[in-house]
Amino acid sequence: MSAQKNILVAPVFWGLGHATRCIPIIRQLLNFNFNVILASDDAALHLLQKEFPNLEAIELPGYHIRYPKKGYFFKLKLISQLSTILKSVRQEHKKLKEFLEEKNIHGIISDGRLGLYSDKFPSVYVTHQLQLYTGKTTFISSWYHRKLMEKFDAIWIPDSINPVAGLSGKLGHPKKLPENAKYIGPLSRFHKRDLPKTIDYLVILSGPEPQRSMLEKVMIKELQDSAKKIVLVQGKIEAEQTRRKIGNIEIVNYMSSEELEQNLNQCEYVISRSGYSTIMDLARLEKKAFFIPTPGQYEQLYLSKRLKHLGLVYSCQQHEFKAEKLKNLTVYKGLSAPIEAVDFENLFQIFN
Repeated sequence: MSAQKNILVAPVFWGLGHATRCIPIIRQLLNFNFNVILASDDAALHLLQKEFPNLEAIELPGYHIRYPKKGYFFKLKLISQLSTILKSVRQEHKKLKEFLEEKNIHGIISDGRLGLYSDKFPSVYVTHQLQLYTGKTTFISSWYHRKLMEKFDAIWIPDSINPVAGLSGKLGHPKKLPENAKYIGPLSRFHKRDLPKTIDYLVILSGPEPQRSMLEKVMIKELQDSAKKIVLVQGKIEAEQTRRKIGNIEIVNYMSSEELEQNLNQCEYVISRSGYSTIMDLARLEKKAFFIPTPGQYEQLYLSKRLKHLGLVYSCQQHEFKAEKLKNLTVYKGLSAPIEAVDFENLFQIFN
């Protein structure tokens, strides 16, 4: 019997979406008898440790992305942090080399971490952004991102190969696909269940500060006097789960995947950011949603505008949100996605 192979799974912490979409990959690696080692930083690492408490975990250098309070300063803020981000990429690559001397690694799956590649074992990069939207500099950022991705043996795109049915639109469907890229189908840790609807609005917060806290204040101000049943998940991964009430809003700091899946299946509508992992989850669950893209984040702005144009999800800018806008939800179809079974057995052949 062959020895169990060690696979390092390492999402970047830029919000929790990269970590959450790694959960179904980790589950399948374990099903196929791989040993998984978790690697990330901050809340992303804490989330994975809560989901898989028996797996070994190591801390990697963080990218420490901070968003500005004003969305129109997003690009300038990101440019000002570029040297720090590239330094973190170099540090994680160095950390990987050191780690290889201690562990017998057979492969790595990196979600958004550009420094985690090696010529000693197969390395996979997970992304839905083959085109990296940054406004007028999209061509440059996309070209540079592609050059960095070329260092990996394979690129897995969590979306349908069909650009019309796909959830990522132009982000994941460029005119020319890299030779080492493959569409693997949408990823989600959740399953649709037919449960009684006991929640009117489930508010899910996520993403880097200070924008996460700013949106939380907007939600509480606008919804605390509502007569509707509202549950607000702060997206703060802390040691213990806490609950409190403000008006008619039940506020929970975080939920496990199992608990969040139940709440999602029990709610009528979801209010959240328009992050891609959230879109994949809500499509799997066939939910109606209201999106509030992170101010200045071009990817989320593009995705929310696209889905609104298609008549699927209503959205507005953060500074424009008012409770009465929720009335518009009824005229939008909601999200759904073709049932595509991800062929994990075939994907994992790269490690054999």
